[in-house]
Order: sequence, then structure tokens, then C-alpha cells
Amino acid sequence: MNWLNSEAFTAFDQHIMWSDMIGNTVGLIALALGWRRSIWTWPAQLLSGVILVAAYASAQLSGGVGKQLLVIGVALWGWRLWTRGRQQAQDGSIAIRFATWKERGVLLAGTAVGTLAVALFTAVPSLSWNPWPDAYIFVGTLAAMVAQARGLVEFWFAWLLVDVVGVPLAFSSGLAFSGLVYVVYLALVLWGMRDWWLRSRAAASQPVMEGAPA
Repeated sequence: MNWLNSEAFTAFDQHIMWSDMIGNTVGLIALALGWRRSIWTWPAQLLSGVILVAAYASAQLSGGVGKQLLVIGVALWGWRLWTRGRQQAQDGSIAIRFATWKERGVLLAGTAVGTLAVALFTAVPSLSWNPWPDAYIFVGTLAAMVAQARGLVEFWFAWLLVDVVGVPLAFSSGLAFSGLVYVVYLALVLWGMRDWWLRSRAAASQPVMEGAPA
């Protein structure tokens, strides 16, 4: 499998690796499937995580490797939740909703504390050469995926905040394709955020609410 970390092509003086290109392309597909509320978003995220482990390992980004391992675990959990939620819904769809203020507080506090803890842990040079943004993306991705698994509209906001840091970090790490994909992520996030927002408001105005994934 060494070919995954070999160069696919060069564009604008940036070397694009196969693992970086394939993994992030699958990640884009996963995000698009999430916007459509398709349960296939989870196996796609699982596959993307497996491939991107190789990409981040080659760039010596331990936080990126850890993030992808976490993506694999959370993808399995989210897959299970959405499967249960779809079975419980009368129309077989995935119910989405806005988070409560308590849930938002837990997500924000967990992201802040988690970023601090991971950054301090990865501050050792052999673990990460850029610990703070590395940790931020690691924990922010976890928060976004947990919110997505719960069917919370706020997961789009979490992805948006991850993208803001992810674009410059990817380019500075030599993962040019990741940087370009993060830019496309931003467009998909804004589009998906609008769609989920409108669907949630429409669902809230109905007399009978669909059950959210538990």
C-alpha cells in the first residue's frame, strides 16, 4: 500500500499524494451525503478516515492521524444511531433538530477543554510540529461528528469553524489537496447548513414531531 503515499501529480508547485486526494474526495462525498441525510454518509466517512490515516502519517501530523482514527470510531457510532433513527421514523427519514442550550454548552465546553488537553499533549515536537491548530481540528471534528450523529443542525457550524483553521494548516503542511478540499467543504457546509436549518424550522412547525436518533 506504499503507493497511497506516492505522488499522484504536481499542481502549482504542490505535490499531491494519492492518499490525500482519494481520502478527501471520499470525505467530500460523505459530507454531500450528510447534507442529503443519507445513511451512506457514515460508511463514506469510515472509508475516508481509513485512507487519510496514511496521508496524515506521512505528513507527521499526529493530531490528524488521531482525528482519522476517531472519525472511524464515531462513524461506526453515527451509523448505528442513524440506522435506529430511520427505523423509528414513520417515513424512514433521519430526523434533524436544533440543539438545546444545554447541548450547545456541552459541545462548546467539551471542544475548548479537549483542544487545550490535546494541544498540551501534542506539544512534544515528535508528536506534532503545530500543536494548537492540529488539536483544534482534531477536537472540532469530533464535536461536529457527534452533533451530526445526534441529528443536530449545529454540526454544520462546527464544521465551518474547523474549515477556518483547516485550510491554512493543510497548505502549510504540504497537503495541498486537503487545503483545496477544505475550500469546497466550506461551500458544501454553507449549503447544507441552510438546508438543515429550513428543514428543522419546518419540522418544528408541524403538530407531530419526528423522533430524533437516540
